[in-house]
Amino acid sequence: MDLRYPVGKFDWSAPVDPAMRPQWIARLAEAGACFREAVRGLDQQQLDTPYRPGGWTVRQVIHHVPDSHMNCFIRFRLALTEEEPVIKPYDEAKWAELHDSRTAPVEVSLQLLECLHNRWVNMMDAMSDDDFERKFRHPEVGLLGLNTVLGGYAWHCRHHAAHITGLRQRMGW
Repeated sequence: MDLRYPVGKFDWSAPVDPAMRPQWIARLAEAGACFREAVRGLDQQQLDTPYRPGGWTVRQVIHHVPDSHMNCFIRFRLALTEEEPVIKPYDEAKWAELHDSRTAPVEVSLQLLECLHNRWVNMMDAMSDDDFERKFRHPEVGLLGLNTVLGGYAWHCRHHAAHITGLRQRMGW
């Protein structure tokens, strides 16, 4: 098994089925509880264990998810209010090395993720089919539709939860 991609890679160029939207939105709605369960009972040493050799620690993974999803939430809002806006990418590896990502209690990011996803799901529940067809331009990836981005971030939840649960399983935690 590839520890880096335990649920496989997401294909950003593949066509997406809009009928999957309710399932993807539900995954985002449940993500906070999923991550909370993934780290339940872990001590500080376990939280500071890399999920794979050379990988982020569990703590860094937990802090990365809301970092990434906050960026995506803003990108959704830009796409809904502007015509194909160009978004600003960020260096997720450097963000993961910032002091707070390496040391802050995971509860801070679990609460942030829950609140952020409540807001994001509320927004998506009011979006029309046409809204989900709106796009933004990622300078490194190209033009991305919100249907595709939603699918990618539903995958992102599964991807990082599997990093943590896979580590727990391998370590017998």
